Amino acid sequence: MLSTTLFYIGPYKICFWNLIFLILIFLIAVILRRLVHRALKGYVRSVNLQLEAKQLARLRLVSQSVYLLAIYVAVLSLRYNNGLVTFKDFLQFKLLELDSLQIDFADILIVISVFFGAKIATNLTRLYFARRFKGKSDFDAGTEFVYNQLAKYVIYVTSVLLCFRLLGIDLMILLTSSVGLLVGLGLGLQDVFKDMIAGIVLLFEGNLRVGDIVELADKSNNKGTGVMVAKIVKINVRTTQIQTREGNVLIIPNTHLTQQLIENWSHGSELTRFSIVLTVAYGSDLILIERLLKQAALAHPKVKKSEPVVMRLSDFGDSGLLLELIFWADQSWDINNYKSEIRLEIDRLFRTYNVEIPFPQRVLHQAPSRNS
Repeated sequence: MLSTTLFYIGPYKICFWNLIFLILIFLIAVILRRLVHRALKGYVRSVNLQLEAKQLARLRLVSQSVYLLAIYVAVLSLRYNNGLVTFKDFLQFKLLELDSLQIDFADILIVISVFFGAKIATNLTRLYFARRFKGKSDFDAGTEFVYNQLAKYVIYVTSVLLCFRLLGIDLMILLTSSVGLLVGLGLGLQDVFKDMIAGIVLLFEGNLRVGDIVELADKSNNKGTGVMVAKIVKINVRTTQIQTREGNVLIIPNTHLTQQLIENWSHGSELTRFSIVLTVAYGSDLILIERLLKQAALAHPKVKKSEPVVMRLSDFGDSGLLLELIFWADQSWDINNYKSEIRLEIDRLFRTYNVEIPFPQRVLHQAPSRNS
């Protein structure tokens, strides 16, 4: 009963014992892959490579090459209950037969091997770039990401062309026979192609890099006039992932980044001018207030002491004098937290020196009664 044929895989008859062998082989492969991956992580830590956690997780693909060996052993195990079927018979078993195209198991294994090799090659290039440019001042995480992305696309395009070549598919004939379909796809996917071209431009120009802090238009604003500050998380060929200060991850088409005005806080000077707006009551001692505002700003460790801290009288408001505290600080993702800490210090100083922050007031004049 245990040797009863359950189903077929190509020329092989599969019985209960075959299933048990296959399950055991792949369980052993999973355990072995984890051991290899753990050893690889130990190597990365030993050479102190500064890789992101997400990139480190992708190195797991290197250890997955163990599955190739598992597939080969699994095919050999199928010889149980199939003594007359050789491995060559399995490889030559036809899966698809057309006029000029024949695909057998050998072709499938070749394609799988090519793409496994491509995945391994992409991760090896990550290791190479991380070690090759380690400690160099002109090579940051964004530049490393661009190198890795370009290498990945070159490897995968080469892998696809190699698969066509190995399968005996003439690419020119395929393109010629599919010209109508390609024209239709081109018209239907023209926005996608625009995004892909924009992504290639972003990767090559390097104006936006992973980790950059940018200020761009907030498309979620109903009026379309708002701006938001975000961090570049990942640049793909078609889309880019950004993270807002609220922790939300947004995926936007690359054309939105190439067709709008973007202020990149991470380019140019490392210092940026920031301001805090506040209101004080009419009649307040502006000389005292200017001294207190400068004291609050300069007390913060992130404010640049060598740059001027300035107080401006912006306008005369309905309830008080509108003031603006201007200071310089490093371009920081946490600037809102720094502003909050400075505001808390301003509030403490104002309470100490009895400086009044007014609240909106309205004076109502009652019309005289007709009876009077």
